[in-house]
Amino acid sequence: MTSKTLRLSNNSQVHYLEHGQGEVLVLIHGVGMQAAAWYPQIEYFSKNYRVISVDMPGHGESDALLEGASLQDFVQWAIHVIEHLSSEPVNLAGHSMGSLIATGVAATRPDLVKRVAVLNGVYKRTEQARQAVIDRAEQLKDGELDIETPLQRWFGTSEIERLACDRVKKWLQQINLRGYATAYSAFARGDNVYADLWEQVQCPALILTGEDDLNSTAAMSIEMAKHAPLGVAVIIDQHRHMVNLTAPEQVNQAMEDWLKTPVLNISQKIREYSHE
Repeated sequence: MTSKTLRLSNNSQVHYLEHGQGEVLVLIHGVGMQAAAWYPQIEYFSKNYRVISVDMPGHGESDALLEGASLQDFVQWAIHVIEHLSSEPVNLAGHSMGSLIATGVAATRPDLVKRVAVLNGVYKRTEQARQAVIDRAEQLKDGELDIETPLQRWFGTSEIERLACDRVKKWLQQINLRGYATAYSAFARGDNVYADLWEQVQCPALILTGEDDLNSTAAMSIEMAKHAPLGVAVIIDQHRHMVNLTAPEQVNQAMEDWLKTPVLNISQKIREYSHE
């Protein structure tokens, strides 16, 4: 696995991990995490794909966006990154906030996306749920960092969950608080931004979550898949928010099936976008 950086046109730094060769698979982690949070998928898919796992802005070694950045700003960042990293459409997967970014890219720049996967994504939260996330975002802006509460929400007590929890806790302890707060604010207010654009996502779409994820619920995933023309919902029994770490074999199998889904008329899709 190789650690790399690139410079965007605004001179901001983007850090990413790259491993393997072949068709490109780009991975975008969730808020508070870093590129290494896809470690089971990087190891598994790099045998047959060129896997690129990026540090989201303000996370790991990537420069942060300006304070007050919206989800749309994070989507535009991802578009620039993909344009720099690949001359061909990519397979794009996101987890949690990364899934909101992946959805935005797939909906607004279909010429860049061959297939899209949404893991533990949120979709049209209730007002009560949205306000709870906004409140947490405001606490972060005030410098209040609570690590234990999300860990209790994300992980159970099995051995694989305990080991994953230990890794995630270390990443949370290493975060840049300002970058984390900016991303979390965009995440808190971003669940509706692209929610009504699923009909425009014409590529194969895997929409996956854990059965016991109370915030990125099974009902949300099923509803997104219902609106995506080529959407497939996968619900992993007895797992929570960090399902790619706690149920890697099941997640990898679902993603492998997704990556083998035929993609038709990709050149036509590019032509149609270029003439808009």
